[in-house]
Amino acid sequence: MVIGWLTALALLPMLGAGVVALVKGPTGRLVGMGFAVATLALGVVVAVLNGQGTNLAEKVVWIRAFGAYYSLGLDGMGLLMVLMTVVLVPLVLLAEWRTGENESGRWQSSTYVAFVLALESLALFVFLATDVLLFYVFFEATLVPMYFLIAGWGGAKRSAAALKFLLYSLVGGLVMLFAVIGVGVLQAQTGNPSYLLTDLMKLDIPTTLEPWLFAGFMIAFIIKAPMVPLHTWLPDVAEQATPGSSTLLVGVLDKIGTFGMIRLCLGIFPETSRMATPVMIVLAIISILYGAIAAIGQKDLMRFVAFTSVSHFGVMVLGIFAFTSQSITGSVFFMLNHGFSTAAMFLILGFLIKRRGSSLIGDTRGVFQVAPVLAGVSLLAGLSSLGLPGYSTFVSEFLVLAGTWSRYPVQAGISVFVTVLAALYVLWVYQRVMTGEPTDEVRQTVTTDLDLRERLVMAPLIAVMLVLGFFPKPALDAIAPLAQATMSHVGVADPTPAAKGVK
Repeated sequence: MVIGWLTALALLPMLGAGVVALVKGPTGRLVGMGFAVATLALGVVVAVLNGQGTNLAEKVVWIRAFGAYYSLGLDGMGLLMVLMTVVLVPLVLLAEWRTGENESGRWQSSTYVAFVLALESLALFVFLATDVLLFYVFFEATLVPMYFLIAGWGGAKRSAAALKFLLYSLVGGLVMLFAVIGVGVLQAQTGNPSYLLTDLMKLDIPTTLEPWLFAGFMIAFIIKAPMVPLHTWLPDVAEQATPGSSTLLVGVLDKIGTFGMIRLCLGIFPETSRMATPVMIVLAIISILYGAIAAIGQKDLMRFVAFTSVSHFGVMVLGIFAFTSQSITGSVFFMLNHGFSTAAMFLILGFLIKRRGSSLIGDTRGVFQVAPVLAGVSLLAGLSSLGLPGYSTFVSEFLVLAGTWSRYPVQAGISVFVTVLAALYVLWVYQRVMTGEPTDEVRQTVTTDLDLRERLVMAPLIAVMLVLGFFPKPALDAIAPLAQATMSHVGVADPTPAAKGVK
């Protein structure tokens, strides 16, 4: 078997993880960064080849008896998720450059790097898999490095947070396994055993069984996304994990939830997806409002960011199930932009927490006077989170809400209200933490501003959000065919505006 471009891209960081695991100390971090940068470069090459129309798909029989294939492919949504992943990983490694250093009795810092690279590899396979069984295997496999990243490094309660993450995820995975087996059995009964997504999308599933299989996939993706009421594991993990680990979890892995809703739920169960629309829109609005209100009441900076993400995932799900080309395009674009926005929030606040020694909002005040660059970058990251015009997040939210409005104006109107809440929770936290007269504790602990390494981490994140905010066309062009194909497959069309004066 000749290794194709997609296999090489996904395997390269896993190879790096194996090499780094054998190397100790600073050398391991350097080697790991080298593999991360090489993966980024290869991701760019793959994007260029895909843009030129090169057929990058790979398909080899994996388990013939099951009809399972080692099948990889790349569409517009997958491409954006791949690029987001390969960009974020080197930035996370740079931000966590000293994680594990000088901590007796803990794993070496190079081991942290190895787990990050392994996680990157598995996430890339998830975004590239076009066989449902293969997707499931890598979906579950991502739990292993993420568990160790949470449990191995972070706060005093990291073990409990890691266990909660694992239990929620395993329950979702087991429910999904039932659905995976179900669709496989139904496909085998046609005389053509196959787990290829293209075959399952043509499968005629009995109407009495389809809702149950749909629910099996959807529950797993709702936990992964995460959405209310299955979101409670996320704030605990965000509070205890390192900022870099939280970035990879929320920025990359949690996107598998919304990615899977579009790729598998809408793809395999189009009729049930239409039937589930009222329920999913209600759940989305609850997540949007609850996440925003909960963010306002948080006392911990990392829990604050986690709840803003719960609200943002609600926006993504709203866009998916509003079933307009605008809203689906906005949802996929938001998946990309939220990855960079949440990375900026987690990492810049992580730099502050490391200096201050506390993540409690009430313990910090007046940072702008002692670290103006840190405070300024925090404001830029916060403005992206609230969707200020000029940022890519604004384009995403506008598309979702405008597309939703054309079909569900009341629900869109309720969701628009959250933009006010977003401004409130971001600016209120900024005011309490960054402005005012610094306390004596802040003056004693926050003695340095962002250094060169930290600025190199934040600069690309801010730049990407601004560039995509003013020039989103390349990303939107990549998403448009997917949005149209999804609409056609589900069997819905964009609402036709009524002519003026016609009732």
